[in-house]
Amino acid sequence: MEILGNLGAELWAVLRTIARALPYLVGYVALVLATLLIWTWIKRLLRPRRDYTSLKTVTFGDESAVSSNFVASVVSVVLIFVFWAAFTGSRLLPEVLHAPGPFIGTGSFSYTITTPSGETDDAMVQVLVHPVGATATAPQVDPGDGIAKNDSTTIAAYRTQLLRVDENDEMGRAEETFITAVDGQNIAPGAAVDVAFGRVAMSERGTLNIIPATGLQMEPIWLPAPETVWARMTEIATAGYRNSTLAEHLGYSLFRVVVGFALGALVGIPLGYAMGLSNWFRGWFDPIVEFMRPVPPLALIPLVIIWAGIGETGKIILLFLAALWIMAIAARSGVSGVRISKVHAAYSLGASKWQIMRHVIIPNSLPEIFTGARVAMGVCWGTVVAAELVAAEKGVGMMIMVASQFQSTDIVLMGIILIGVIGFGIDMLIRWAERLLVPWKGRG
Repeated sequence: MEILGNLGAELWAVLRTIARALPYLVGYVALVLATLLIWTWIKRLLRPRRDYTSLKTVTFGDESAVSSNFVASVVSVVLIFVFWAAFTGSRLLPEVLHAPGPFIGTGSFSYTITTPSGETDDAMVQVLVHPVGATATAPQVDPGDGIAKNDSTTIAAYRTQLLRVDENDEMGRAEETFITAVDGQNIAPGAAVDVAFGRVAMSERGTLNIIPATGLQMEPIWLPAPETVWARMTEIATAGYRNSTLAEHLGYSLFRVVVGFALGALVGIPLGYAMGLSNWFRGWFDPIVEFMRPVPPLALIPLVIIWAGIGETGKIILLFLAALWIMAIAARSGVSGVRISKVHAAYSLGASKWQIMRHVIIPNSLPEIFTGARVAMGVCWGTVVAAELVAAEKGVGMMIMVASQFQSTDIVLMGIILIGVIGFGIDMLIRWAERLLVPWKGRG
């Protein structure tokens, strides 16, 4: 029952956080819809639809009628940064756009103690909440003449603090005198009372725990502001990190990803073709591929270390295994998706098996292979962080893992952004190659 109670309390805390963030999520969706309506209205106003696309009778579900809207992409990225800045109190936004921040300033609350004889007495506690990293002095207060003495304390924002009234009051738990109310509201061990600047909870041993309101802004140690991340990236780009420049870290990671992906494609594509064209190969390799496909590359790290050591070979093998099964399944799916009518037509024209392979199967399977390549490249970038755990001295993944050990969240976030940007660039490059090499995709 105690475990269920703890889980229930944790669930309630999560639901409270979601409820507080829900208006902002609704606002984000409303912004997406509003920008869509505004852009549609502007587009119709400036350029009436009189081209061929406007004459189509079917557009919904037609891939040729749907393409990425550049304006929507720009607005989406800008909104992400706006929300990031709003929830970190960034200087890039005016304060009116900031999400509610933590309580900073002076607050107070009263507590009531009850002696064994039933006598009660009240005392006032002054609380000074200061920014993280700043130093502050507790306010001077008159202790008063009663059993319970007025007190003061300082707390850093986003932190909590136990108030040990026994050290100040004339009677405490040793004399069986306990706190029974906060701000006039009854309180018991495990309960809490809302006060003007946050909450005051009581531990199981009867000690008050002062919890200032944290608002919705993230503490910098958990999520730094955009300008902080940019400043750190500029610093590392010029001064380097752990005896290597940022370009060297990025180059090593990119080299590992490209080599691992290339080896995976070099083996996986022929394997997929063999599985798609031969019952024997399909029966032989299908159990292996389907067994290894759901195994995450992270689970293979200990085995790769045992087999290949902690050098570059082990890292590339891990990335090779991450790409191999995806490329094999993509090639197999591409072969299986070739329309049999095209094969029959080629045979009727006297084509040999090699000509069918060259002019029918390979061209029609390339769209699936390119899709698999995009997925495999994304998985490889996601795996490079784990691959560089294996005693790497250079690499973005190494930067992220070392920085996380020292709680340098700005470096961690910088590395994640760089991986995302480079991964997006590679994905765009693959899309461009697909448009260039497979212009017949989606045209039957």
